[in-house]
Amino acid sequence: MAHQQFKHCIDACVACAIACSHCATECLKEEHVGHMVKCIQLDLECAAICRSAAEVMSLGSSFSAHLCRVCADACNACAQECEKHAEMGMDHCRECAEACRKCAQVCEEMATSV
Repeated sequence: MAHQQFKHCIDACVACAIACSHCATECLKEEHVGHMVKCIQLDLECAAICRSAAEVMSLGSSFSAHLCRVCADACNACAQECEKHAEMGMDHCRECAEACRKCAQVCEEMATSV
């Protein structure tokens, strides 16, 4: 199976998409949700890109490396924003930032190895 070479990266992308979706949902419940708009937007974008990257890799696509580079950029941007909120005690943002950093690293490694 062609997608087996991407399994570790697919798993990281799926985990990140779940963490980002959870973070967006939890951000919507925050008392000052207006301050969370950028975080929510990046969460949603990152989750969508991670799901897309996982799907493309599952196809064994020649576009996998390209999409993983974009995914790494989205993950790094999302992590950077979530880290700001994590410093204020928002655990969902801390968990999301961790998943994003891991996914970005795995995607960068995958993109350079293909």
